[in-house]
Amino acid sequence: MESFDSTKTSLREILKQVDEGRIQLPDFQRGWIWDDNRIKGLIASIIKSFPIGAIMLLETGNPSVRFKPNPIEGVSNCAIREPDHLVLDGQQRITSLYQTIVTNQIVTTRNEKNYQIKRWYYIDMKMALDPSIDLEEAIISVNENKQITENIGRDVKLDLSRPDYEYENLMYPVCMLDEYSFWRSQYNKYWNHDPQKSEFWDDFEQKIVNSYGNYMLPVIIMKKENSKEAVCQVFEKVNTGGVVLTVFELLTATYAADEFDLKHHWKSAKERFNTYRILDKTQNTDLIQAVTLLSRYRKKMMSIKMNPDSDESPAVSCKRKDMLNLSLEDYRSNAQDIVNAFIKAAQILAENHIYSARDLPYNTQLIPFAAIIAVLGSDVDIAGNKRKLMRWFWCGVLGELYGSANETRYALDLPQVVDWISHNGSEPKTIYDANFNPSRLYTLRTRNSAAYKGIYALLLGSGLRDWLSNSKIEIQNYFSERIDIHHIFPVAWCDKHKIPSDEYDCIINKTPLSGGTNRFISGDAPSRYLDRLERKIGVTGQEFDRILHTHLLDPEFMYKDDFGGFMLHRKELLLQLIENATGKPILRDNDIREEGVYLAEENGENEQ
Repeated sequence: MESFDSTKTSLREILKQVDEGRIQLPDFQRGWIWDDNRIKGLIASIIKSFPIGAIMLLETGNPSVRFKPNPIEGVSNCAIREPDHLVLDGQQRITSLYQTIVTNQIVTTRNEKNYQIKRWYYIDMKMALDPSIDLEEAIISVNENKQITENIGRDVKLDLSRPDYEYENLMYPVCMLDEYSFWRSQYNKYWNHDPQKSEFWDDFEQKIVNSYGNYMLPVIIMKKENSKEAVCQVFEKVNTGGVVLTVFELLTATYAADEFDLKHHWKSAKERFNTYRILDKTQNTDLIQAVTLLSRYRKKMMSIKMNPDSDESPAVSCKRKDMLNLSLEDYRSNAQDIVNAFIKAAQILAENHIYSARDLPYNTQLIPFAAIIAVLGSDVDIAGNKRKLMRWFWCGVLGELYGSANETRYALDLPQVVDWISHNGSEPKTIYDANFNPSRLYTLRTRNSAAYKGIYALLLGSGLRDWLSNSKIEIQNYFSERIDIHHIFPVAWCDKHKIPSDEYDCIINKTPLSGGTNRFISGDAPSRYLDRLERKIGVTGQEFDRILHTHLLDPEFMYKDDFGGFMLHRKELLLQLIENATGKPILRDNDIREEGVYLAEENGENEQ
């Protein structure tokens, strides 16, 4: 069976159905505002009988694909009826034509400088009938007072504020195209039925007005039997505005049909998230995906409990199709647990020295993280359980496993990590898959790399102290002292000694320090700035060495300005740090550079 029909319908009939509420918008369509020039071009194309593209409509009536309908902007008389069709593609064109032709109201649009303006549209009748003039030049727009002014509004160039001014200036209002007989009678009356003026009108009616009345619009109608996923995909592929439709917007329209305001629910969740900087970049689609993941997992567990011998329990999945099919009942049953779990995840990550969204290695990993916490409940606070959870987290980060194909990994993470933590099951696949090549340390240079942020957090968690203040770096002073990751052997010194930037710019040569400490270091050699630091803070050499050791540094290499020895020694200590976090050994003899040429991340935050 074909999923769509194609036909032609008169533009007049389409606008009539819009006015009657038989054609409306699904709630996921964006608000309308087209610019002044495009509206004038659209009107000209109609009059010239030029194609303006097909519109696509969706038949209503499928109980499994229900969207809250909204009338086209400007329609006021269709609140009591359900639409026959919803607009998937053509909203801008239909709305522009409806407002300029049918409503007899001023049109809100914008000018070439992107200022919102209000305009009435007219056809210059003389220009429209002049074959030497492009018809588009005959379409004009005037301000709210139906005037065209000059000299910053001081001088009125054209005044159409009264009907007789329209007749006198031979300016035909576009909003009268569908009611031309009334305007014609008043026009002839104004000119005392002058034969020449009547003949002029007849010519205008035949060539211009009738063009609108005879205009046929190609219409593609998606049948109501199409799935929600198909509707979503078609909308994204054919929508002429190039708008990407999110799952959240589609579900918003779906749930609205049952009087549930998903946007309001997300707003409430976001207000709670705002307390935690780690959640600053969490999106509404992240919430939907986590809810879908949890819902599918719980359904699978319930199915296994009810039929333990069955092999047909539902799969755990949270792909786009699954998200689109998330019922309102399932959302309501799981959303609050997920919101709470996102907050708990933020708290746990803060305990592990990830304090902001900027420092979060993978925002995507929060989705399975939250779902796992939602299933574990209060058991996540048991020390051994939390230690296992963070081992899974660090394996995902340092194995750099959440950059693509995440949905499949999420579906494995949730049941495997829960089983591993709660029932001492097998290690999750994410832990099995995680590997760290020692050579990767040389290519971790900016926060665009998840592993870079992961190592930064692990360094913060190693108990390091700031070199100038001698205070332990924790959340209490992380933001106030503007802690960031800075070079140990300064850039200026390295450049002076002709050390390649791809060596000194990597994470081996970086450590978290306060902004004040970084300025104090300046571009001096380590041997010079360490002496200055030691004198400045007034501690013994042995005490100062202990401060450096918290950063996994050997003072001996720094006092000797031995960059090569320093890099080899610190590289080893960083590898040990990674091993402790992931619980997996790193093969030192596997220190082979990756195939190909490493391309530095674009727009990276390359700290100084």
